Amino acid sequence: MEIATRDITGVILAGGRGSRLGGADKGLVPLRGRPLVEYAIDALRPQVGALLISANRHRDIYASYGYPVIADVMGDYDGPLAGMLSAMRAAGTAYILTTPCDAPSIPADLARRLAEALVSNNAVASAVSLQGSLQPVFALLRCSLAGDLEKCLKQGERGAGEWLRRHHVVPVDFSGATGEFVNINTPQELLAQQHYG
Repeated sequence: MEIATRDITGVILAGGRGSRLGGADKGLVPLRGRPLVEYAIDALRPQVGALLISANRHRDIYASYGYPVIADVMGDYDGPLAGMLSAMRAAGTAYILTTPCDAPSIPADLARRLAEALVSNNAVASAVSLQGSLQPVFALLRCSLAGDLEKCLKQGERGAGEWLRRHHVVPVDFSGATGEFVNINTPQELLAQQHYG
């Protein structure tokens, strides 16, 4: 068995407060003349059958890219888990592939490698691992996890890594591609990325 591209919905997580970036809507912050979300769209689009953008602000701007924009179905800026739940509920596929909006160098083989690991381990979730550290927002998830995720959110769960580990997430080692998973959280990190690419 393998997971076909058409069975995966890509989800760009852009629903945060951007507090470490002065409250900016990170997906719309410009990098080398383009909003960060455009890098994520370009990287994910060839790897998935459909695409969603999870956003709680500036939804009209995100919608101008031509993809469905979904807000968190519960909570008040409750982090990536809330965006994952909304995406699972909205996706018309069996799987979602999540990435943050502030990672401008997502690798072209992300979906394939996560899918292969998930299938070979008969698992419900796989996620990127860098030098042994799980990167839970770069994850491939079965949408059948939505019920459990909603229950956990209602109980106050906010940690994506902790929730994934309870479902025996398969870590997929991308340590050779560390630079491809750089997140931009601060003005300093944004400035550093201006000189690459």
